[in-house]
Order: sequence, then C-alpha cells, then structure tokens
Amino acid sequence: MKKEFDVAIIGAGIAGFSATMYARRFELEVVLFDQLAGGTLVKAGHIENYPGFNKIEGFELVNKVKEQAMQYKPTIINENVSLIKKSNGKGFVVLTEKEKYNVKAVILTTGTEWKKLNVPGEAKFRNKGVHYCAICDSYFYKGKIVAVVGSGNTAAREALLVAQTAKKVYLISKKEEIHPEPMTLRQIKATKNIEIIPQVHITEIFGDAKVKGVKLDKEYNNSKELQIDGLFIDVGHVVLSEIAKNLGVYVTEKGEIITTKEMKTNIPGFFSAGDVTNNPLKKAITAASEGCIAAHSAYEYITKEHDEE
Repeated sequence: MKKEFDVAIIGAGIAGFSATMYARRFELEVVLFDQLAGGTLVKAGHIENYPGFNKIEGFELVNKVKEQAMQYKPTIINENVSLIKKSNGKGFVVLTEKEKYNVKAVILTTGTEWKKLNVPGEAKFRNKGVHYCAICDSYFYKGKIVAVVGSGNTAAREALLVAQTAKKVYLISKKEEIHPEPMTLRQIKATKNIEIIPQVHITEIFGDAKVKGVKLDKEYNNSKELQIDGLFIDVGHVVLSEIAKNLGVYVTEKGEIITTKEMKTNIPGFFSAGDVTNNPLKKAITAASEGCIAAHSAYEYITKEHDEE
C-alpha cells in the first residue's frame, strides 16, 4: 500500500469529508483516516437548518456527504492516528499503531466526543441503560420511563426525540433553566410527556443487570432517587485535539485549535476544520465550509512549497 501522500485528513465527519472532496478536486493525493465515523452529527436527529434540505436526519446528511466524497476515490485508512510529527525534511509523518505515512500537509477534523458525567455506575451501565445517542438507542425505550441529562439545545432535542416513543421523559438540568434554541424550547413546553427537573445533579446511576434509576443531590417529589429505565447523557463535548497539541499546535483553554480564517494553524502545513477548532459556531454548515477552506489552503501551501523546491 502507498505510504506517501499530499495531504492527510484525520477525522471522518462532515468537515473531513468536505475537505476530502475538495482536496481531491484540487487533484491532491489524499489519505483519509476514518476516525469516529460520521462524528457527533450522527446523533443530531432532525436537522432543519442545513441549506438544500427542509428536514434531514444527521446520520443521513453525513452519509450523503460521505458518498459524494468517496466518488473522488481517496485512500481510506480505518485506523486511529496515534502521533503526528514533523518529518526530517518538509512535511509530516502520521503514525498509526500499524504503519507510518509521509504527507506534505495535514488537515485535522477530529471534532469532539461526548462528555461523561463521571459518576458511579456510568461506566458499568453503558449500553445497559446509559447512552449518549438518542437517535441510535431510543427505540429500546418504547413505552418506558427515560431521563435525559443536559441543559443545551442538543439535550432538549434528544428529549424530544425520545418522547416520541417513551412513556415519560425527565429532562434533568443542573441549571435553573434550560437554554435551547427558542423553537426547541417551545416544542419542549408543548410536549406533555416531558418534565423538566431543574437545578439537580445526578450523583449515581444504579441498577442490577440494567439501569433502574439515578440518585440526585437534592430531593425531587420527596425523594433523592428517580426510577427510570434508561438515561441519555448530553452534557457537552470534549475537544479531540491531543495529537495536535503534542505537535505544538496552539489551542485555547478549552483545547480548541486556534485557526485563521484560512483554517491555518501556527504550524505551516497544518490545517484544521470543524468542531475541533475555536470557531464559536459549531454547525454542520460551518464544518462543511471550513473543510472546503482547509483543503484550498492545503492546496495553496503544497503548490507553493513544490514551486520553491
């Protein structure tokens, strides 16, 4: 298998697929490392604000972009990247557990992963009542009692999705009020089987073979225990920028990669796009746009470097 390429694109979400498509259209030799296939967009549920679609599921949108990118026949490596380092000459060495690849430029689109509650029982009951993706697992809870924990728009949308089939949905928020988008908030208030529990923290998840309930840090309806059949956790995301930080790429306090409007970082030849960057708007449309821009910037960088050789 070929081990030298023009550009390595690390991360296979909408930003990575967009970057792949445009890099190939610039006739660059692309190797795409298919990490976290689809990214967090696969759990987005209904998307109603992506141009060209009145309504589309998150996983369906990702698959459409992937199918389009794959028409350009990039090289796909289904391995996790463990390290990126500068090569002795120009370019970078990208290492997986099995191989190393030499590339002239890198576009990092690793995005984020779901943040954990880090309470007793969470790890024990993962996929046994504890979930992080309602669109993936809500069908297990038809006619049952479920809790969603989180305060933002994604948590509220998860609650709406689960409420379509569940008997009862508790939306547990550590804040005094949830803060989804106005339209989502109106939908929450209009959904009769959703009940908001504000200003409460989950301290433990308990059960036997599967989840039976959660313990709370204060009483709700005269009890510190809430009996549920399943729990969906949506309390934010962790930025997956560690391999960039190890290379010396500048990041914010949150770990987000600092980029210019051309998606350049402080290291020449290293670009980034999507939710892993410090772009304040974390949307599918911006991720797709940034992937395109990063590919163009990589093309200009590689062309310039080649011309100067």
